[in-house]
Amino acid sequence: MIPFKITKDEVNALPLGQFEGEMFLIDKLEDVEEVAEFLVQQRVIGFDTETKPAFQKGVTNQVSLLQLSTSTQAFLFRLNEIGFPDSIRNILEKESIVKVGAAVHDDIKGLSKLTDSFYANSFFDLNDELKRVGFINIGVRNLCAMVLGMRISKSEQVSNWEAEKLTIKQQRYAATDAWGCLEIFKKLKAEGYLDELFK
Repeated sequence: MIPFKITKDEVNALPLGQFEGEMFLIDKLEDVEEVAEFLVQQRVIGFDTETKPAFQKGVTNQVSLLQLSTSTQAFLFRLNEIGFPDSIRNILEKESIVKVGAAVHDDIKGLSKLTDSFYANSFFDLNDELKRVGFINIGVRNLCAMVLGMRISKSEQVSNWEAEKLTIKQQRYAATDAWGCLEIFKKLKAEGYLDELFK
C-alpha cells in the first residue's frame, strides 16, 4: 500500500535515490531537432523547469532549463542558451503527449514569458490531481518518498542555473525531478490509484 501522507522524519530516513539513466544537455540549436523527433513519439514524459534564483525583492529571472524525461533518458534544454525552439514548444502543446510534473502552473507561466504564444496542453499536475484521489502530502520530494520509497536531494535547487557550465550534480538533480514525476505517475497508474481520474 502506498501511504497518502508522510512526515519529514520518515522522508529523511529513506535511502537517497536519483535518476541513474542517460542525461543529454542540449545547449546548441542544431541538437534540438533530433531530440524533438524522439520525444514527439513518446506517450508520457516527465516535465520540470529550473530558474536561476533571484535573491532580491522584485527581481525575477526567466526559465533557464527545461527538463523532459523518459524512464531511461533525460533531456535538459538550456533555454537561456537556445531560446524556446518551436519543435520543443510543439511537444508541450501536443495533446497526444502527456507531460507529468508537480506544480506545473508556475513552470507554464515561466515558459509563456519566453514566447508570444504558448498553449500548454495535456499537462498532468501531480500536486493538483493527487489531492483529488486522497494524497495529503504532495510535492516531488514527498511523493518520491511515498510512491518510490526514496529520498531525493534538494541541495541544488537554488544553485545558479545560468552558470557557464552546469555541474553533473546540477544536471542529475534537474533530471531526477522530471524523471521522478514520470515514475510516480506510472506507478500510481499501474496500481490503480489514478483510475477515477481516467474514467
